[in-house]
Amino acid sequence: MKPLRDPAWHTRLSLAVLGLVVMWPLLNLTEFEPWRMLDAAALQASAQFVGSFWPPQHDADFLHLLLRESWRTVAMATAGVSLALLGAVPLALLATRSLSVSALTGRMAAMPALVRHAVRALLVVLRSVPELVWALVFVRVVGLGPTSGVLAIALSYTGMLGKVYAEILESGEALACQTLLRQGAGRMQALCFALAPQNATELMSYTVYRWECAIRSSVVLGFVGAGGLGQLMDSAMKLLDGGQVCAMLLVFVGLVALADRVSHALRVQFA
Repeated sequence: MKPLRDPAWHTRLSLAVLGLVVMWPLLNLTEFEPWRMLDAAALQASAQFVGSFWPPQHDADFLHLLLRESWRTVAMATAGVSLALLGAVPLALLATRSLSVSALTGRMAAMPALVRHAVRALLVVLRSVPELVWALVFVRVVGLGPTSGVLAIALSYTGMLGKVYAEILESGEALACQTLLRQGAGRMQALCFALAPQNATELMSYTVYRWECAIRSSVVLGFVGAGGLGQLMDSAMKLLDGGQVCAMLLVFVGLVALADRVSHALRVQFA
């Protein structure tokens, strides 16, 4: 009996070696040296800081402040994503080839094609600038506070949501949409009765996922003055107050878990 052997082992081995050859100079360029974490001084400092995490701070005044800033963080993320949807949805519709009437004959007309490429270029620009950079800009324009965080999330997530929405709609079955357009239906009718129903679960799931990402982003934006849980955590980190940091991390885990449950409930509802 012939021994079993993977017929593609040559290819797999070649790809693995190629990956190592490519990764080695990249790791050197980034000065990736994880063994420094095993240094005695680093281990001692880490143990002292992590040891200060317990017990989490839980006095009434701090918990009231923590609840207020956590709610502000969720509000910042929700407002930012809501504003992003106002821009992302129409941009996604303009960037979706399946909704173009001129594309029914095969090749899009010159003007619709130009508009589509211009919209896609705008989406690239919006999502190319990280929300942290947008926040730094808006902090100087509107001052410290959640407003800068909301605007930063809105601009960056407009590009992300618009791009993914367009790809989801284009990857769906286009026959029903094309049939409606050929029968004289408008783009919004084709979207609502053809593309949206078959892609509703994926669209909803990605939207809730981006809301979860926005909550995480809101915490990071707080470190540059956008307010919320991140700004509170920044102050605690600078004071090396492990109890406060631990309490905030627990709340943060709870927020992400809540977003995950909301996503699951919506997927079940739209399935």
